[in-house]
Amino acid sequence: MTDSAPAPVRLTRADGSKIRVLVVDDESSLTDLLQMALKYEGWEVKTAAEGVKAVSMAREFRPDAVVLDVMLPDIDGLQVLQRMRSDGSDVPILFLTAKDSLDDRIAGLTVGGDDYVTKPFSLEEVVARLRALIRRSTLTADANESPLIRVGDLELDEDSHEVRRGPHAIDLTATEFELLRYLMRNPRRVLSKSQILDRVWDYDFGGKSSVVEIYISYLRKKVDLDGFVPMIHTVRGAGYMLKAGE
Repeated sequence: MTDSAPAPVRLTRADGSKIRVLVVDDESSLTDLLQMALKYEGWEVKTAAEGVKAVSMAREFRPDAVVLDVMLPDIDGLQVLQRMRSDGSDVPILFLTAKDSLDDRIAGLTVGGDDYVTKPFSLEEVVARLRALIRRSTLTADANESPLIRVGDLELDEDSHEVRRGPHAIDLTATEFELLRYLMRNPRRVLSKSQILDRVWDYDFGGKSSVVEIYISYLRKKVDLDGFVPMIHTVRGAGYMLKAGE
């Protein structure tokens, strides 16, 4: 007789096919371990040891998430990410790096990355962070009782990940979407930077909350369009609040 914990829900694409993950690192022993762990999750995994190869592979493989080392033998991970974004891809990116300074974390996130793990790390942590990122993607569907969130003329669909302000469609990265969803789930409520960090990034930046300011700035440029009443407000000394124009 054994008491076993329930297995985690296996994530798949909305059409039931396997989640695709691209792992980019020049340490073959590490990519082998990650490939094994991610395949155990039931995911399809491809690997690349160089940045240029990773960019071309991303175009062909169309992954649902990318595990990306910052230090690569040709171009670095930040350049890889920039090239993926210039291709129009908003795939969630989990950075891997031996660098553990807060400034390096911020650098990776401000160019469009979604999360950050420093070496050495546990395979369980990488898998957990990837699962969190993939749940936010457009290719996985949760059974939410209310997929549509509306605040004034701003509408967010949690199933399709479509966002509109009035007649205008708004394209967001995975992290921008999660931040906007958190704001819209709490309209007219002041949310502190620490609350946002905990909810959107799931871990502590050691007080380095400038990443929140940066992503709020990104959202304002996309949500508070010219000719529309601003919805994202700074409450000095307290945090941020989203409310419909009055």
